[in-house]
Amino acid sequence: MISVLRALGGDLLDSLRDLAPIVIVIAIFELLVLQQPIATLAPLAGGIGLVVVGLTLFIYGLKLALFPVGENLAHALAKKGSVFWLIAFAFSLGFGTTVAEPALIAVADEAGEIAAAAGVIAGTPEAQDSYSNGLRLTVAIAVGIALILGVVRIVAGWSLPAMIIGGYVLVVVMTSFAPDDIVGIAYDSGGVTTSTVTVPLVAALGVGLASSLKGRNPMLDGFGLIAFASLTPMIFVMGYGMLIQWI
Repeated sequence: MISVLRALGGDLLDSLRDLAPIVIVIAIFELLVLQQPIATLAPLAGGIGLVVVGLTLFIYGLKLALFPVGENLAHALAKKGSVFWLIAFAFSLGFGTTVAEPALIAVADEAGEIAAAAGVIAGTPEAQDSYSNGLRLTVAIAVGIALILGVVRIVAGWSLPAMIIGGYVLVVVMTSFAPDDIVGIAYDSGGVTTSTVTVPLVAALGVGLASSLKGRNPMLDGFGLIAFASLTPMIFVMGYGMLIQWI
């Protein structure tokens, strides 16, 4: 119990230190620039307190469960020697964590509302939900495939820079053909997939797998999966936009 409290205390101090610059900037603008009454800062202070507590518990949870789970499963599957189950696990991990990503849910819901307002889709709640869910599933499938590519790259020893550069060349080419109203959403989709839920498990998978394979360096080969998880959604979402436009 004492060790848990010490760990939580350390994570709490880290959270306070990390959030301090943001809090200072907000306080300066609220009090000196916007000249808001101090009383209006009470809800803001309460919200910041909840953020600190939530971030502390989240970081502790990562260290306690998510990082070890990702690494241990990667070790176990690598020792099992089954490429099929390793690929199946990579896809499931990428798909499952991305569908549950809060940032993606927020962006997809906002995209559905804006698409309806712009006349891209019908203005009904059903059409908005369909558009948002389609966007979420497209991004989730893209991240699942990204992890498959990343796992195959680690196993086969393929060049990470060559694959990433090739992917971004494809993004640039697709940008010229994709509907204008989907390009910005596609680029943002690449960013929201590398957020709180996805990144820890994806990073743990790469490092755990590279550590388990003979001849692989965890520092050189274990990282790069997050880059794939950021790249492929841009390609898939622009393809999704082209499909919607064609239909």
